Amino acid sequence: MKMNKRDFIAIAVVLVLSAAGFLFLNTKHAQGSRVVITVGGSEYGTYPLASDKVIEIKSENGSNTVAIENGSVYMKDADCPDRYCVKQGRITDSGDSVICLPHKLVVEVCASDGENTIDAVAK
Repeated sequence: MKMNKRDFIAIAVVLVLSAAGFLFLNTKHAQGSRVVITVGGSEYGTYPLASDKVIEIKSENGSNTVAIENGSVYMKDADCPDRYCVKQGRITDSGDSVICLPHKLVVEVCASDGENTIDAVAK
């Protein structure tokens, strides 16, 4: 099978579009400034991301330990069977979250209320 000029052009176009898509999707999100914790759909608390703190959360579903350190938040410990929430690691960007499904717990990094968090506008 012999490649001609059109084949090389098609390959070049696909490579350029792939690189452009990778750069577009790999943009850095805005760093968050607060942590919102919800348990069972109800807000448990809101904490500044800038101050170090350890939060013990005990609910009817189990217990979790959330740690805020050095501008990031992570699930330090949990007594759920799979411990996926602990394995998710540290989060810092607005919109990122750590979720413990067995305990119905969500830890989310958010921008402060005054900050603009809109990425795009559709008309």
